Amino acid sequence: MTEFSNAVCEKIKYYVYVLKDPRTSKIFYIGKGTGNRVFQHIKGVVISTQENEKLNIIREIQASGNSVDHCILRHGLTEMQALEIESACIDLLGLESLTNIARGHNTWERGLKSVDEITQFYDAQIITIMEPTIIITINRYYERFMSPERLYKITHSAWKVANYRREKVKYAIAAYKGIVREVYKVEDWNLKIEENRWEFIGTVAESEIRDKYLNQSLDNYIKKGNQNPIRYTF
Repeated sequence: MTEFSNAVCEKIKYYVYVLKDPRTSKIFYIGKGTGNRVFQHIKGVVISTQENEKLNIIREIQASGNSVDHCILRHGLTEMQALEIESACIDLLGLESLTNIARGHNTWERGLKSVDEITQFYDAQIITIMEPTIIITINRYYERFMSPERLYKITHSAWKVANYRREKVKYAIAAYKGIVREVYKVEDWNLKIEENRWEFIGTVAESEIRDKYLNQSLDNYIKKGNQNPIRYTF
């Protein structure tokens, strides 16, 4: 089958679908849509010369003489229900097992979390930082379960920091989604001349400071929608 009838399209509403490789029975893509959305990936192979993992798998299946298995996981949904189910399925299988590019709707707010992350999400206390501190938001670069070395690398470099601010800073906070992920003691600054940006040189802060702020909420400093990755507490 390459498309639904008009009657099916009118009645099915929003649905969540999966694409499976018939050679292995492995799901390689999860999506949501209405009408004939589930079949459009196959049509994309015909009209597109684009190279990506999803289209390449479809081409390999077709070259082997097989057809992609299309399965409807849930149907008769509202758009919000479809978004939630799609996101949950992607979380369950993991992006590393799929050809999806993005995790899905409301991944941080409602998506897969460890029990420690759930505790942080619901139990984080709003803090007031007493020390001269630079807060660096790393939302674009943060990865779950990253190593301490990787977290430091993406936090310490490289930012636009004014001279009069830089000289006062004693600590740097790595912030993700408004939560303190790490606290560093700033020992020095290094100018990256080619970028005209600064990176701090530091180490994980002493326990007295780190334990006071780690995994707590920065709602006093980071307002939703503000795009500036840098905040100061002085």
